[in-house]
Amino acid sequence: MEFLRPATWEEALAAKAEHPSAVPIAGGTDVMVEINFDARRPGHLMDLNRIRDLHEWEVGEENVRIGASVPYARIIDRLATELPGLALASHTVGSPQIRNRGSVGGNLGAASPAGDSHPALLAAGAEVEAESVRGTRFIPVEEFYTGVKRNALADDELIKNVHVRKAQGPQQFSKVGTRNAMVIAVCAFGIALHPESRVVRAGLGSVAPTPLRARVAEDFLNAALEDGGYWNSRATLPPSLAREFAELCVGACNPIDDVRGSAAYRRRAVGVMARRTLGWTWESYRKGGSQGRTTEGGAQCA
Repeated sequence: MEFLRPATWEEALAAKAEHPSAVPIAGGTDVMVEINFDARRPGHLMDLNRIRDLHEWEVGEENVRIGASVPYARIIDRLATELPGLALASHTVGSPQIRNRGSVGGNLGAASPAGDSHPALLAAGAEVEAESVRGTRFIPVEEFYTGVKRNALADDELIKNVHVRKAQGPQQFSKVGTRNAMVIAVCAFGIALHPESRVVRAGLGSVAPTPLRARVAEDFLNAALEDGGYWNSRATLPPSLAREFAELCVGACNPIDDVRGSAAYRRRAVGVMARRTLGWTWESYRKGGSQGRTTEGGAQCA
């Protein structure tokens, strides 16, 4: 295995073009586990830690630009107001040591259906900025996942930034697992209210071959909120509406049975998380708030 250590972004792109199979590494929280267990043995490993641009972020008027190597701990500490859903998801990632090393860029590159950042990115609305020596392109996050641990990057591309819409309203993230940290999600759910565009988006994790949006559920809820005048009135949502939204979210799932949980349990858990997080976000919206809270652990769906 050859170790590449570019000092600049331009050097990294040139190295990736020359060695398309080179595996990028920054935090190493996924890649090193696979290497240590002989699940992966790349010919080239590319260390990106010396590239300062990847460790920086910028808050704009509408979006937040997050460098691919910005760790979860920085998102929690510095971006919780602008990206509350992603900050909540970041709180559930591993241990403090993992949160200090792991990044959203790495989570996207791994493209695991159980990655904690994916539901929050899908709900908030994000784009992946991919670059190669050929140029730059922006990939909507819902189009980025192409299969189990597969993504839309070309062989010569690297993730440079992730662009996420700033929160317009309340956001939530909920995850079911056997414990609060050091656990791969049995399933996860993210929801974000976008009052300015009168849209609700919902992201699902660990319930299908790829992370995905619950589009049918979104369409139903968006129509119901508009037709009922709820955005203007901020009235309490009827329980029947929340139940139908939850059932449609369950319908978006295509889970499997594995050592972490059964397909039936995952469907049950998604229904509970969808109903509860919709209630929390809408109640926060009614009160004029924008922040969320996170709920973890299997007990919530027992």
